[in-house]
Amino acid sequence: MLYHYLDGKNWRHIYLVGDLHGCKSMLDSQLLTCRFDPQQDLLVAVGDLIDRGPDSMGCLSLLQAPWFRSVRGNHEEMALNAIHHGAHQQWIRNGGDWFYQLQGAQMIEAKHALSLCNQLPLILHILLDGRVVVVAHADYPAAHYSWGAEVDPYEVVWSRARIERVQNGRGGKITGADDFYFGHTPLSSPLHAFNLHYIDTGAVFGNTLTLVQIQ
Repeated sequence: MLYHYLDGKNWRHIYLVGDLHGCKSMLDSQLLTCRFDPQQDLLVAVGDLIDRGPDSMGCLSLLQAPWFRSVRGNHEEMALNAIHHGAHQQWIRNGGDWFYQLQGAQMIEAKHALSLCNQLPLILHILLDGRVVVVAHADYPAAHYSWGAEVDPYEVVWSRARIERVQNGRGGKITGADDFYFGHTPLSSPLHAFNLHYIDTGAVFGNTLTLVQIQ
């Protein structure tokens, strides 16, 4: 699934969260602070729920929560490539070693949880009272956004070309939507430029976890 549509009218508040990487307790603390209500509110993640941090399984369990949505990150992509296509070393080198330490029922549970990542969209289109917010893991690899347009899935979850241009003082907005939110590249603080918002602030590396309210 490339695109998925969400209508903000279905929730009171909508929050976006940067790359979790197994930092479930940090997320729980943030949700308490903002008085998140799972009966009325929605949390959307920019992908990379797993690897490197202490609780990948806890973060994967969010995929079964009705108040949670996520796009697919490159770490989910690596996990699926390892399980389905045998590309184990790439995942292990990038924090997937936790999976290979599991045994028996824990391994079965992890495989089932990771299978849910197959259903994650690459791009979320969120309608907010006449505004359109687009969420993807690394980039929307085009100058103009259009619902359902063909884009390179690899670049959506892996590309750092756009953020590198922004960091070098170049680039511009993406037309076709009001705001774009990405993760993937760990930063010391959120980066906002044009209508682009990069919210991976390296929680797993000892920095803060960024939570942004968009509704």
